[in-house]
Amino acid sequence: MRHPPRSVLLAVAGAVALVGSVVVPVVTAQGATPACTVEYSVTNQWATGFQAAVNITNNRAALNGWSLTFDLADGQKVTQGWNAKWSQSGTTVTAANESWNGSLGTGASVSAGFLGSSSGAGAVPTAFKLNGTTCNVDSEPSTPPPSTPPPSTPPPTEPPASGTAPALHVSGNKLVDADGRNRRLLGVNRSGGEFMCVQGYGIFDGPVDDAAVKAIADWKANAVRIPLNEECWLGLSNIKPEYAGANYIGAVKDLVARVEAHGMTPIVELHWTNGQYTGNSAGCSDVHATCQKPMPDAQYTPSFWKSVASTFKDDQSVVFDLFNEPYPDRATSSVTDAWKCWRDGGTCPGIGYEVAGMQDLADAVRGTGAKNVIMAGGLAYSNDLSQWLTYKPTDPAGNLVAAYHVYNFNTCANESCWNSTIAPVAAQVPLVAGEIGENTCSHGFVDQVMKWFDDHDLSYLGWTWNTWDCSSGPSLISDYDGTPTAYGAGLRDHLRALNP
Repeated sequence: MRHPPRSVLLAVAGAVALVGSVVVPVVTAQGATPACTVEYSVTNQWATGFQAAVNITNNRAALNGWSLTFDLADGQKVTQGWNAKWSQSGTTVTAANESWNGSLGTGASVSAGFLGSSSGAGAVPTAFKLNGTTCNVDSEPSTPPPSTPPPSTPPPTEPPASGTAPALHVSGNKLVDADGRNRRLLGVNRSGGEFMCVQGYGIFDGPVDDAAVKAIADWKANAVRIPLNEECWLGLSNIKPEYAGANYIGAVKDLVARVEAHGMTPIVELHWTNGQYTGNSAGCSDVHATCQKPMPDAQYTPSFWKSVASTFKDDQSVVFDLFNEPYPDRATSSVTDAWKCWRDGGTCPGIGYEVAGMQDLADAVRGTGAKNVIMAGGLAYSNDLSQWLTYKPTDPAGNLVAAYHVYNFNTCANESCWNSTIAPVAAQVPLVAGEIGENTCSHGFVDQVMKWFDDHDLSYLGWTWNTWDCSSGPSLISDYDGTPTAYGAGLRDHLRALNP
């Protein structure tokens, strides 16, 4: 799916937990209860800036609106924040609630974060006020402490996960688990990892903690597709270091682990790639991985897949989707040339950079020893599988799946086309509709898609689990707690009906 503009959406992007945090502890006298507690952590730091988070707990009467203040030293400045309205006057920083998180009941907590600039390692703030009341200090005497400490409990936003995703392989035209049971992949896309990093805002769009992943599982989804960016994974120099390389890889691994812990299959997918393309249907003129390109590039993409495959090759639960939406057919008028480019890569008509074909990427994955299931989408933004069987890559592991995308505005978007071009492919290899959706803010079209795919025992995943406006693109939710849009309600209710 081509993405809507992000200029407004990214202003409230969610935080990403990274390594190297420095946490300010709450200090109180034994047995005392402060009016409020604030935990401040520096979750990442680099030469000219840092990323920090605050967790606020209200221990007094419920608040209908909150404002946290504290001071930053050593010239530190807030440059961008999320989950609160951030401002700074001199050294004093204020974080005020958003419209959707203003209620803070007794014992309730709320988290927010920000990016800051600095000229070096600055002092960590230690004094905080919530609605004018000093936090982290004794406010009044309390009852004597118990003779034994109370048992610790996990944070409310990170409940223990349950379930284990099955290892998968191909058997005939089915995906099956280790016991040979059929596994249809039914779920959602979790967009963000493909664009946030390259645009300099973060790693994921919105929260990806355990509570956020559990909300997906609560829809009775059993699969989550995770779009990625090759430049961010490889840590190329045009990406901010805090969102690149080891930091990016670590965040993706953490999300994959959370998805698996809830029994869902993670599909890691290459969405945006390097390579300058300005021809027909170009999404951008940038050489960098800032939009959908017609084909992956030979310079970086094989290295990306070698690294990804090496990272996950010991985990057969992870599925690899080689490239989001190929469209070499838009660069040339020859259908034969387009399909040859798709499979073999090299010098392709109408594309100015050297292309990595699907065979190149399959070879890169298998060269690491990884036997994970791999998906390959066809032409026309993965909507055309008419010659997929003719040009399908060779896979020595025998774990190749056809990937298909369908929206109401695509050419192949009706039962007649599905019967003539999709069904023959699905009769020979497993077929997964990695993206289904519509631009109507309703679900009449995806209802038809799901019925046809159900009748043919096939897999599908809705685009997308992000809180975008339906007028900008198909968004399944209005809140990361799983509240569906009118469009998303169709997928949610259908998945729950399949697995009550």
